[in-house]
Formats: sequence, C-alpha cells, structure tokens
Amino acid sequence: MDKSNKIIVGISIGDLNGIGIEVILKTFEDKRMLDFCTPVIFGSTKVVSYHKKALNLETLVHGISSLNQINHQKINVLNIWKEEVAVTLGKATKESGSYAAKSLEIAVAHLRDKKINILLTAPINKETIQSDTFNFPGHTEYLEDKLEGKSLMILMTDVLRIGLLTGHIPISKVAAAITPSLIKEKVNTMYTSLVEDFGINKPKIAVLALNPHCGDKGVIGAEDDEIIKPTIEEITATGKLVFGPYAADGFFGSETYKQFDGVLATYHDQGLAPFKALSFGNGVNYTAGLSEIRTSPDHGTGFDIAGKNIANPSSFKEALFAGIQIFKTKTAYKELSKNPLLVK
Repeated sequence: MDKSNKIIVGISIGDLNGIGIEVILKTFEDKRMLDFCTPVIFGSTKVVSYHKKALNLETLVHGISSLNQINHQKINVLNIWKEEVAVTLGKATKESGSYAAKSLEIAVAHLRDKKINILLTAPINKETIQSDTFNFPGHTEYLEDKLEGKSLMILMTDVLRIGLLTGHIPISKVAAAITPSLIKEKVNTMYTSLVEDFGINKPKIAVLALNPHCGDKGVIGAEDDEIIKPTIEEITATGKLVFGPYAADGFFGSETYKQFDGVLATYHDQGLAPFKALSFGNGVNYTAGLSEIRTSPDHGTGFDIAGKNIANPSSFKEALFAGIQIFKTKTAYKELSKNPLLVK
C-alpha cells in the first residue's frame, strides 16, 4: 500500500438507480481531482461499470477487496458485494435501496474506525432504503445513531450556512419540538462547528422566527416571544453573538443573511427553500456536531434524469472540497488545542 498522506474520502454509492454514481464518475473525470484526495467508493465494480457503459463515461476505476490495496493515484472501488445486482435506471426499487443501505453501513463503519478520513454520501431514496436495520428518516439521523455527538444539518455555500432546529419531522410537530433546551443545543453545536470546522474565532449566528412576522406580538403565535426570544437572551448573556428571532421572508429578501456566519432555521423547508433558491445547485449538506465528517450534495436521487447523462456534478464536487477543507481546519484546530495558550 502506498504510504501517501493524502486524505482518504470514503464515498457511499447511494441509490443504484439514481444519479449518484453518475455524479461520482463525473466528479473524478478530471484526474487532477486525485491531487486533493484518494477516493474509495463503497460498492461494486460491476455496478459502476454498468453505469459507465449506460452513460458512455470513460472514468477509470480500480477495484479492490481491501483497503490495504488502495492505489492513491486511482479511483478505488471497494467491492463489498460480489453478486449481480439488477440496475433499473430511474426506478425506485427495494433492491436498489437495500444496496444503498449496505454501502452506507460499511462506509460508516470504516469512518468510525478511522480507516477513512471523511465520508461523502451520494443520494438515497428515503422510502426504499427502509428496512429492519435502517429505520431512519435520512442520513443525518442514521449518522447520529452510529457516531458520537449531537448532529446539526448545515446547508452551506461560500456565503451562507443554514442549520436546522428541527429536521425530518412533520410540520404539525415543529412548534412543540422547539424548546429552550433544543435551541441552546443547536446554537452550541453550530457555534462549536463554526469555530472548529470553519476557523471562525467569534461567529455571529442568526435565529429565524417560527411564525410569520415573528408572531406580530402574539397575534400570529406566541412561540417567538415566549420561547425563542428569551432563550436567545439567555445565550447572549454567556457571551455568544446570537441574534433574533428574524422574520424569515425579510431576512432573506433583504440579504441580511450576509451579515452572519451561521443561520438557524426553525424547520426544514424554512431553511432549505431559500437555500436552494440561492445556491443554484452548488450547495453542500454538512452534518456538524458529530465525531466524524460527512458531507453530501444538496440534491436527491434524480430518478427523472437518471441514465440520460445530464446530471450536474457541481454540488457533489463542492461537497468533496468542503469535506476536505473541514477536515484540514478541524485537524489544525485539534493541533492548536494541544497547547491551551494558543486557543482562546
């Protein structure tokens, strides 16, 4: 095995019938990408070859059966199954979901055991992946169960980082879920991530309001005045720069988000709708707060365009670069932390 010090990026293959493998192959079409990292795809060379042929892609891959066989100058595919698997591009099937789960499970085990440095996940279908062993709303919840720490989903670009107070839960349950303890936990996780993962010494964080117009003094809801605002005041008394609550429409419409290092939205679509409108397919999903690093593109399985060779790899490529940069920043922070005189 080459004793290279390059960062090893483990890649879970995602749903076999979606665009995951396509964006992976397109990301590494340019051999210069191998200057930044050593990719290890957890899957099967047979499945990858099927996609290459179907899409007329010529990206070369190197099949291995053990990480001891890694070639740091090639795109490695760790064969974690040998059997033939039916690939039906554009179709959601239980079979493709079960193999997506197998890829993720083994990749996360390698991540937990420090055999890979970061994890980059291709999109899964949240319905077909469900089984007796995978009973989670998505990647974030699964990773929180398998790794140490409390997770925070952060959607990020160069100018915007949005975290979520609540994740994959029904909108009818959002208000009850937002408690002072939850707000404090998520603010602390985001604050720590901004310092340790992004190298921001004194981050500024904005918290969005739950109700329209921040509740209009109770006319449209009391949660903002009775729960969110007092909790923010408690947090700021500790010295953290946390502001809000802000009405979400004006906050994004006036580009106020540009004044902050991080933003916490109260629920999934409040954060993701404006984020995806602003990111133009270049956004990255980062799971902050855990013991290991995981990033992913901000799009789904793309069944409607699977097999057509039109999937854009930009978000996947950005997720790769983001994971590498976070790994470097976090590693540098840990080194500095060994000398308490160097870290405030």
